[in-house]
Amino acid sequence: MISGWGNYPRTGARLSAFCSLAELRTLLAGDTPLIGRGLGRSYGDSALAPTLLSTACWNRLRSFDADSGLLVGEAGVSLDDIIRVFMPRGWFPPVTPGTRFVTLGGALASDVHGKNHHCDGAFSAHVAWCRLMLADGSIVRCSAQENPELFRATVGGMGLTGIILEVALRLRRIESAWIRQHTRRLPDLSSVMQAFEEANDASYSVAWIDCLQQGGSLGRSVLMTGEHAPATAIAGLGQPRAPRALGVPCNLPGWTLNGLSVRAFNALYYRRAPRERTELADIYRFFYPLDAIHHWNRIYGRRGFVQYQLVLPPEQGRAGLPAILEAVAAAGQGCFLAVLKRMGPAGAGYLGFPREGWTLAMDFPARPGTFRLLDRLDRMVLECGGRLYLTKDARMPREVFEAGYPELDKFLAVKREVDPHNRFASLQSQRLGLT
Repeated sequence: MISGWGNYPRTGARLSAFCSLAELRTLLAGDTPLIGRGLGRSYGDSALAPTLLSTACWNRLRSFDADSGLLVGEAGVSLDDIIRVFMPRGWFPPVTPGTRFVTLGGALASDVHGKNHHCDGAFSAHVAWCRLMLADGSIVRCSAQENPELFRATVGGMGLTGIILEVALRLRRIESAWIRQHTRRLPDLSSVMQAFEEANDASYSVAWIDCLQQGGSLGRSVLMTGEHAPATAIAGLGQPRAPRALGVPCNLPGWTLNGLSVRAFNALYYRRAPRERTELADIYRFFYPLDAIHHWNRIYGRRGFVQYQLVLPPEQGRAGLPAILEAVAAAGQGCFLAVLKRMGPAGAGYLGFPREGWTLAMDFPARPGTFRLLDRLDRMVLECGGRLYLTKDARMPREVFEAGYPELDKFLAVKREVDPHNRFASLQSQRLGLT
């Protein structure tokens, strides 16, 4: 049995790796639905299918231009690989999600975003071109200028247009591997939303939200903003090393995360945060705090968890986010990982998640009460003109998906052209009517 990062749902699947284009074409010659799979960090069922094509062996760095920062890598190259090789040389991924254990192919298929979306957009905004193998075995190169419709269907397209082979990514030049981090503790949602707006020029910004608070403390938060530190600010600090990860050896009992334990954790986290402080934090601590806990997903137990990530337009977010947090707090479902970020304008992808506004991501144990709560939140998101993130989704109803993605018809037109027999299909795509 295999699953996404949330360990929900789980399904039987055949996992096949390819080490050559000939092997990949042979695998494509079958008739069962298949989908590509990188490091398994998508949360739900977007990388689950009867046959999974692993890019584990397709992970070479092809070329790098030290003048422009253009890196060409195979789909199985991870952001961790890039950081280990290029950060000591003064380069860093231009966009990174909350884990460095995601592949180039997965980052493009999800069109991932990070703490800097309000400034720099999503991953695809920094991709010069990509190559993919279509269902008929042909190889096509696409970009914003070359085969642009296929490019727009591929970025954020969850692997449904073909197997991504290579990605040409423009890296960001940095002076050091340290971030000048500013941390503020804020008493409620209104305060943190105002603080985000005041810090709109910050390169990176993110807030942890206490989802169990109500009344005057609704949405109390810890806001962190950051800038890449110049070389002159880090004298004597040297190059940071990735922390040795602590491990969760097995699934914890299902009762570990409950209203009381999560409330206690949230109270401790909030009180330990400084009222206001500026300090130097290494890149691993600032961008990837959860990577320091190996298999942290096991904290949620054998039944797993679902992540619910929404985005609301700017004005609707002002009213919609308080209502959503009130519903979550009243339900008491035990969400202790909740993150709020600002987002900039929408990107190129037909199924791209980001749009200008506010995005909130929340983790919940996979329990019957959770799904009833999420059904209620779906209605609230749609009333605000928002949508949900496919990469985090494990249960979104088809009608919620269709209402949230206005360019769905354009994606489907490209899908019918390049994959008329739905060779590439996932459990998610079948659930949502994409295949």
